[in-house]
Order: sequence, then C-alpha cells, then structure tokens
Amino acid sequence: MTRENHRENVAGRANVEDTPELLKYYDELEGHHTGALWTVANKIEPWEPKSQSQPVLWRYRDLREKVLRSVELVTPEKAGRRVIYFNNPGRSDVAAAVGWIYAGLQVMHPGEKATAHRHSASAIRFIMEGSGAYTVVDGHKMTLGRNDFVLTPNGTWHEHAVSDDGTPCIWQDGLDIPFVNAMEANFFEVHPDLSEPVAFPVDDMTKTWGNAGLTPGGGDWSKGYSPMFKYEWDRTYEALNHFSEASDPSPFDGHLMEYVNPTTNGPVMKTLGASMQRLAPGFATKAHRHTGSYLYQCCKGSGHSIINGQRFDWSERDIFCVPSWAWHEHANASDSEDACLFCLNDLPVIRALGLYREEALGDNNGHQPEG
Repeated sequence: MTRENHRENVAGRANVEDTPELLKYYDELEGHHTGALWTVANKIEPWEPKSQSQPVLWRYRDLREKVLRSVELVTPEKAGRRVIYFNNPGRSDVAAAVGWIYAGLQVMHPGEKATAHRHSASAIRFIMEGSGAYTVVDGHKMTLGRNDFVLTPNGTWHEHAVSDDGTPCIWQDGLDIPFVNAMEANFFEVHPDLSEPVAFPVDDMTKTWGNAGLTPGGGDWSKGYSPMFKYEWDRTYEALNHFSEASDPSPFDGHLMEYVNPTTNGPVMKTLGASMQRLAPGFATKAHRHTGSYLYQCCKGSGHSIINGQRFDWSERDIFCVPSWAWHEHANASDSEDACLFCLNDLPVIRALGLYREEALGDNNGHQPEG
C-alpha cells in the first residue's frame, strides 16, 4: 500500500462512500457546529506545505507612474497613507503580498507629513527613490536615504514626512498586518496630538548602536525589537563586500547577511526579518526551498529568478515573492557588475515556532527546468 493510499484509507474521503445515511450524519454534525475529520483531513493536514500564494513579479517601471499619479488624486490627510499595495492573486482575501506579509509602495511629496499613529502590526520601510524623507519613531528622528532599511516596531508612535526642500519620495512598506489580524490582535491608534515630537538628536539610534560590532558603554535595551531603527545602505553594502572578500558564496544564496538586533544578534523584530544578499557578476545559485514567505526587491543590478519552474526577469526596484516551500534560484545577469537583493520575510515566527525546514534540489545538477 502506498503512503497516499494509506492516508486516504485512514484519514481521507476517497474510500468513504457518501451514502444517504452518512450525508444525513454530516448534516446532523453541522447542526452542532462540528464535522467529521475524515472529510477534511487531506486539506488541513497536507503531506507538505501547499502555499496559497503565487509567485508574482511587480515591475517598478509599470507601477512608478501609477504610484506618482496617486499624489494628484488623494492627500495623505484624506487617505491616511498614500500607498499602492501588492495584491497576490492567492492572498487577495487578506490583502497580502505573500503568505501573511502585507507590502506596498508609499509616495510622499516635499512638504507633506503623515499623521502620527501606532499599531499592533510591525512595519518596515525600504527607501527606493527621492531625498528629504524622514521618520520619527518614539521621538527618534531618522533621515532616510536610498536603500536604507527602517523599522517602525509594533506599538511605537511614528510618523513620516518629506522636508520642504526634498524631492518626491517612494519607499516599500512591509507589515505583518495579515498575521496580526489572523491572531485577532490588531489595534490602530492615532496620536492625540497628531504628531510625534522629536526628543533626541537626529539619527541618534544608528549613531549609538550601529558602530561595527561595538556596544555603547552602559547601553541598556530590553525591548523585543532592535534599537537600530535605521540600517544605512552604505554600511550594509560595505559589509557585503567585506564578507564576499573573506568567504566563498553559498551555492544557494550567494553572499547573504541578515539584519539583526545588535543587542541580541537575533532578528530585528519578533515577527519580521530581513536580509541582503549579493550575487557576484555572472553568479547563479542552485535551487532550494524552505518554509517561510519571502518578498524580494532588487536594489542593485539585474538578473532573474526561477520559482517553481517559472522564470522572472528582474531589474533595479522590481519586487517579487517566493511562497513558502517553493523551489527557487537566482542569477545575476551581468558578467561585470554585482546584483543585490533585499528580502523581507517571516523567518522570526517560523524559527521561533520550530517550523523551519529546508531542502536542496537534487535533480538536474541543482537547477530547475524552466516551464
């Protein structure tokens, strides 16, 4: 007997005939808000993860003008947040980009300021273009530059703005809204003064905690998220290059580094993690798959990824997703320039719950056939 047949015999419906008596029995159970496990076992307890998310590529060149057009149509005051969100066809019921991760593109013009607020969901920003943007998180003001990675942890008061002498700014938002909603634990609150006052020197958190492995004397931080509210691109890219000079690339990820909480070396927040990986000129990874949901943005260079046999060609600012347990591999299109991929993920939750699992593709020398 095969494993599949055994499963059907034990917990499926394949060998259970829908007799009139059984159908009546099912109706009786439904009347008591119950059901027979063997009618749903294959659906709720599959042999392996079957993500509802679909691999999707959002091309920046297709979306940029549409994002900018929203400035003409709605104001931050009326819209709350002027964001064009990513709607995965398999997760539209929860407005997720992939898995339980929400994401979108937010735009602000010079002189605009969004109302300060806080929520149960944890959030990140990844700056894509423009100058003069800043955010204030619990009184800490941070200036924002291209490819900077910024945290607005759950429960923190925060607001975003662009200075009068800046230029139109676009950044990627990422939040765990679908996850927090699934836990039925989401709250949203507007600041009583509509603004979060600046109470510390500008960029103080990065200057204090982001000093190449050095911890400030007497530094005290016990919150469940990183005090490094801003991870600057220049330091990140420098670290990637140093790493690549000192070690061979992973066959599955190239040179990948995770953003971490400097006080614990753990994830930046309890529910959302992030990484940056460098693909050397001409480098192509082998295929693997792992649990967890992943949202990538190309922040340098160009290349392609093959996800469950489907090829997606990406260039700078394009965003694409890899659903949980989907085979995937990446390749740099250039023989002279490196490519860098920022990745937002739910690995902190997956790892904390002991659900992480990884598998390499053993066929075809580790590469997928393109369908």
